[in-house]
Amino acid sequence: MEAEGHIDDDSGDEEPASPSDRSETHSTLKTLASKLDDLSTCNDLIAKHGAALQRSLSELESLKVPAEGGEKIKAVNERATLFRITSNAMINACRDFLDLAESHSRKWQRALQYEREQRIRLEETIEQLAKQHNSLERAFREAPTLANPPTAPNTAQGSVRPLKGEASDEDEETEYFDAMEDAPAFITVTADHKQHRRSGSNLSGASGGQHNDWNLEDQGFDSQHQASCNDSAGSEIQLHKKRRSRIPDKPNYSLNLWSIMKNCIGKELSKIPMPVNFNEPLSMLQRLTEDLEYHDLLDRAAKCESSLEQLCYVAAFSVSSYSTTIHRTAKPFNPLLGETYELDRLEEHGFRSLCEQVSHHPPAAAHHVYSRRGWTLWQEITIASKFRGKYLSIMPLGAIHLQFHSSGNHYVWRKVTSTVHNIIVGKLWIDQSGDIDIVNHRTKETCQLKFSPYSYFSRDVPRKVAGVATDSEGKAHYILSGTWDEKMECSRVVHSSHGASSSEGKQKTVYQTLAPKLLWKKYPLPENAENMYYFSELALTLNEPEEGVCVTDSRLRPDQRLMEGGRWDEANVEKQRLEEKQRAVRRRREAEAADALDGGREYEGYQPLWFEKKVDVITGEASYVYKGGYWEAKEKQDWKVCPDIF
Repeated sequence: MEAEGHIDDDSGDEEPASPSDRSETHSTLKTLASKLDDLSTCNDLIAKHGAALQRSLSELESLKVPAEGGEKIKAVNERATLFRITSNAMINACRDFLDLAESHSRKWQRALQYEREQRIRLEETIEQLAKQHNSLERAFREAPTLANPPTAPNTAQGSVRPLKGEASDEDEETEYFDAMEDAPAFITVTADHKQHRRSGSNLSGASGGQHNDWNLEDQGFDSQHQASCNDSAGSEIQLHKKRRSRIPDKPNYSLNLWSIMKNCIGKELSKIPMPVNFNEPLSMLQRLTEDLEYHDLLDRAAKCESSLEQLCYVAAFSVSSYSTTIHRTAKPFNPLLGETYELDRLEEHGFRSLCEQVSHHPPAAAHHVYSRRGWTLWQEITIASKFRGKYLSIMPLGAIHLQFHSSGNHYVWRKVTSTVHNIIVGKLWIDQSGDIDIVNHRTKETCQLKFSPYSYFSRDVPRKVAGVATDSEGKAHYILSGTWDEKMECSRVVHSSHGASSSEGKQKTVYQTLAPKLLWKKYPLPENAENMYYFSELALTLNEPEEGVCVTDSRLRPDQRLMEGGRWDEANVEKQRLEEKQRAVRRRREAEAADALDGGREYEGYQPLWFEKKVDVITGEASYVYKGGYWEAKEKQDWKVCPDIF
């Protein structure tokens, strides 16, 4: 999945679990029975002492005493009688209460036992279903009659849709939508290109011998991987370091997610301890760096003379970052506080990237990318996630900034919500839904992209994305369309008009456009990708060991390195050690803060090394931005200031 990734695994903050509900219930019932016994004993004592008092008063009345003393004894006797009546009433009420409590206690115990047995049976049934499903999947993969089983969804139509039973079985919280809600707010009609041919058009990249009818550059993507499309010359490529093209195959471990997740419904997922069995051997910082898979889109955008054309490329780039998530159902490692990740591709592709985990609760990562091909990108992403029983929602919070050096165009947008379905039973599948509003704050031009959520009843192509690029006056200039897992196209608007109102009274705009141009197309996955966590060619290189990186770099994280090598049991032990080490550091920091407070001193708290918090003048939000110094420290190999986190 995307940086919005998956279930967080910072169980290093978790304390030992409380006693089970069952033992707690037994303890409560035992205490209640003891108190009822005490109450019964007190009732018996009151009755006994009350009777003794009555006898004593009767004996006093029989004595010969002065008249005044007799009156006083008579008054005391009357009070004792009232006390006896009240005590008897209380004794009777207590006896009734005791009988009722004992009767209802037996009923509650029977009901509780029934509910407990029902829950255990349900858990066993679901666990058995999950095991059977895994066995069927393994048997299907190993069937000799299927040399190449369809391990991935069919990308020709985006994906094979989930079975109807899986889709319609979701509860009211499930993010499925009616087909009407998926309908776009506009309709496009392709215009006759002969009437709108631009004379004198001689733009590079035209393919198939067709004329370019409008001025958005078409790079002519083909279906083959164009990993080196940004390189200026073939001779330059030969000087570059050869990157690895495979990692050890994923071990065939039997997974039982239900045994971990059954007690976690509704919880914040950063609090759930998760073994590496559900991870992929990359950190969230590396997944965030994967946003740069199609950095060439920004290189081409930097060359655009028209800001609206540039906006289209930026929109395609924002969609392309989701293409790696389609098969990636494993979760990345949650970075330790202070963990960093660098990707230096300055010589190969003109950019270098740095990420740092700047906060632990909530988990937040800051990212900065500089490209000498004319652009700078920065973002701070905080992950909010909830497990809802049948699906998992991941909401990335934070703005993404992109600035082009020559024009000063400054774009800002935010990520959409990711949803992982079939958490308990069935094949995991991922959906993206929501809106992305990309704004050029220099020109006030905008592009609104809608990621349509999956709907079983919709006739639209799954994973559909549609959008409109408009100028500062709100006039549409380009229509963008495609899918977030395959490609994006762009069509220039030549005419727009208001269409007829729908049955719900909503009026749609009809755009007349020229033939679409391909902006972006997904690279095919490497051979054997299904056994390598469905990593792309870039992802396969992200955790490759490199000399000279910072001592806090994700490549050096031992549990992640062990997991990549297939040594999962050792990786789980190492993961626990790292989490306990992080816990101890946090407790020490909390103790220092408490001491400072008691002494009336100011305590600064944890501060990231390479990023600092500033208020953004555009969004008005405080976020972490790169303050410099990392690449200079790397040049000197001076990492003295770095914490020992591994």
